Parts: sequence; structure tokens; C-alpha cells
Amino acid sequence: MLVGVSMGASAPNVNVAAIIQRSVEANGRDWQAAPRYNYFERDRTGGGTRTYQVLMIFGSTCQKLVAVNGKALPPAGQAEEQHKLDQTIARRRNESPEERAGRVADYRKDRQRDHQLMNQLVEAFNFKLLGQQRLGQHTVYVLLATPRPGYAPPNVETRVLTGMQGKLWIDTKTFQWVKVEAEVVHPVWIEGFLARVDPGTRFELEYAPVSGDIWLPTHFGMKSRAKILFFISHRDQADESYFGYSETPPQENHNTFFTFP
Repeated sequence: MLVGVSMGASAPNVNVAAIIQRSVEANGRDWQAAPRYNYFERDRTGGGTRTYQVLMIFGSTCQKLVAVNGKALPPAGQAEEQHKLDQTIARRRNESPEERAGRVADYRKDRQRDHQLMNQLVEAFNFKLLGQQRLGQHTVYVLLATPRPGYAPPNVETRVLTGMQGKLWIDTKTFQWVKVEAEVVHPVWIEGFLARVDPGTRFELEYAPVSGDIWLPTHFGMKSRAKILFFISHRDQADESYFGYSETPPQENHNTFFTFP
């Protein structure tokens, strides 16, 4: 449930910079904790949904298909997916130190890239407090994010932020991000890829507490519009839900038979 934005009597005295700083600190703690958790991921496409169990195995994640269109796989399908997972575990257990280091480094590089993009949100925008509201179970600050003049993106991935604006909903007690929305409002050229990201590109992230003061994603939605090589139109989208978070068991005691909710 989302209740309309209201400005309380103390709202003008709220320090927006302090809200953002505390939210960055909370987000950083969550990012550090995320690899400790296994979870389920449901990917929605035009053809239905596919649900995966995402497991941390010897330093990086691995997916196991557990359901299609909300229905658990039949016994034969479950056995096949378990066999694939067992092979992955055996292969990773027998890796050389160099092979494991390379695999884990790739996983950490991907995580760092995604984390940098989220951190750059607070560098790329100026924030204005619109007020407070109820969003689900939480009372949140609602902040409008507009492009910050002079922002210099550190890499290609963050360049798209120069053409975006959005909103940020931050829990008033924990300063955790409850929801983030951003959309492209003017085209952004990505010269190295001979591509242009067009208006209509948007993404949305939602978070919820999973354990103590740790919050992790519950939903990611994205729609993109781009022109590649100046004339080829490309559209893409994602709709992913995350649930069933649980602490990662010790590496030598893989619980690979979790029940699909």
C-alpha cells in the first residue's frame, strides 16, 4: 500500500545530504552481506516464468532450475537439474588454485560493477525531499533525483546516468533503500559501443529486510531502448523477483535439496 506524499512540520529541517549518506552506508553493509545468502529467483518473460535456486558454491553463485510457470519440475526434471548441480560442485571442488581464483575474481568483478552503478546514483543526481509517506510496511522519505550538472561518469556502464532522473524511497528508521526508480529523459550516447540509449529506458529496484538489519533485493524491473550502430533499434527488458533468502550453509555441507516454496 502506498499513501500519498505528505510534508510534516519537521520536514524542512531534514538534512537530505545526511539521509543520502546514511543510506549509502546501509547499502554498503547489505552489499557486503549478500554473498552469505542463498535465494530463489523468478524470471518473468513473455512465455511465462522460470524459477531458479541460486546457491553460493565455493566462492561464486550457481543456478538450479526448480520451477516453470510456478510449478515444481517433475521428478525426472528435478533429478536432471540436481545432476547438473552435483557436477558443478564436483568440478569446483577439484579446481586448481588458479582456476578457482579466476572464477571467483570474475564473480567479484561483476558484483563490483553492479555495486558501483548503484553507488553512482548518489553521485550522479541532486536530491530534493518531497516528503514522507507509507510504502508497504515502511514509513519512507521520498526524494526526487535530478541530473547533477558536471557529473563525470567513471566508466561506460555509468554513463547512462547522465540522461536519467528518478525517485528514491528511503526507510526513515533504518535509512535502507525501500525502492528506487530511474528513467532516461534524454538520449545518452555510448561512443565506444556506437550506441544511443533513448528515452523509455527505465529500471526499478525494491528491497526488504531478510535478517536483522540486512536488506536485500526483492524485485528488479528494467526496460531499455537503444539504437546500435546508429540505426539498429534494440529493446530489452527484465522482470526478476527474489525471495526465500537463507544463510549459506558451510561449503562442505551443501544443502542442495531446498524445497521450492
